[in-house]
Amino acid sequence: MKNQNLSVVLAGGGTAGHISPLLAIARAIRAGAPEAEILAVGTAAGMETRLVPAAGFDLATIERVPMPRRPSLDLLKLPLRLAAAVRQAGRILDEAGADVVVGVGGYVSTPIYLAARRRGVPLVVHEANARPGLANRIGARLTSHVGTAFRNTPLPNARWVGMPMRREIARLDRPAAREEARARLGFEPGRPALVVTGGSSGAASINRTIASALPALAAAGIQVLHITGRGKVQLDGSGAPLAAPGYRQVEYVDGMEDVYAAADVLLARAGAATVCEVAAVGVPAVLVPLPHGNGEQALNAASLVEAHAAVLVADRDFTPEWAVRELVPLLQDSGRLAAMEAAARSLGIRDADERMAAMVFEAAGYRTGNGGAGSGGTGNSSAGKDTDEIR
Repeated sequence: MKNQNLSVVLAGGGTAGHISPLLAIARAIRAGAPEAEILAVGTAAGMETRLVPAAGFDLATIERVPMPRRPSLDLLKLPLRLAAAVRQAGRILDEAGADVVVGVGGYVSTPIYLAARRRGVPLVVHEANARPGLANRIGARLTSHVGTAFRNTPLPNARWVGMPMRREIARLDRPAAREEARARLGFEPGRPALVVTGGSSGAASINRTIASALPALAAAGIQVLHITGRGKVQLDGSGAPLAAPGYRQVEYVDGMEDVYAAADVLLARAGAATVCEVAAVGVPAVLVPLPHGNGEQALNAASLVEAHAAVLVADRDFTPEWAVRELVPLLQDSGRLAAMEAAARSLGIRDADERMAAMVFEAAGYRTGNGGAGSGGTGNSSAGKDTDEIR
């Protein structure tokens, strides 16, 4: 088994939903194999151009491959574009001397998967969503090493490993971190705390509902930290920033571990990372899936909802009236919140990064410093466009 100079190429990008697990896997690989050479592959237009170098990893880029949703000139160009991207991917693998390729889906994964297959380079796939994307549906047919964040994701050879996440979140002890996190986020002690977020780009429908429901929330003594998204500051009728007793709005929070520690309830979209982190840390949640797309966010949330660890509300139903009728009583019911917290933690997986690293070492035939190829983890399972990209 190989035990020196392991070269790992990780492919994925475009959104934080792909980049965050990629980086978590990369860190776990480096922890298990400090001498490993690690290269990430993304596109020149994705968030990876900022996030990957900031995390201390090298980045190579290839072209996006548009996947038209309807007959068009772009559809005719698809074979040539894909072939060009596969050639680019192949050059990257050759220059890196890749021993193993890891893909998390996204714009670049299909060309990397196909280039790896042509070269006989072992392939490892991680799928973050309950409904897999096209790239990983292709990749999963090219390997027996497939990890999924959700138990019932329909991919061949799938192993349920959980969602690789930052260790500051995976190892969070909510009760121990609660008071300091609340102080950092501006919450007062002894009052219910609601944190609202629509992700880094915000969610206009959620923002509107919270702004309209704010008088009722304030009257009930509920504190609100409203993470609006960049450039989405909420204004009142006079054009001034929205204000109310116990209400604070910010565009962004650097470090969601404080949010998870401080919140009595998290109100958010049902992205795969959010759902898995909610389970790992055990925070009660109200989840409002995106109203468009392929319905994957509702599927992501299904296990939490079935276990009564989270409340699901459709975007069209998330109105100020719903917030007054359902959200206010929830925040005032400590018994129900405690039950939701316990139920969430029963579904959470905290060591998915280590499980994926072990799968990478297994695929590469790499012997770790402890004499094995990795055991798969021992952590807590308290557990409208005309074109798209192949993802």
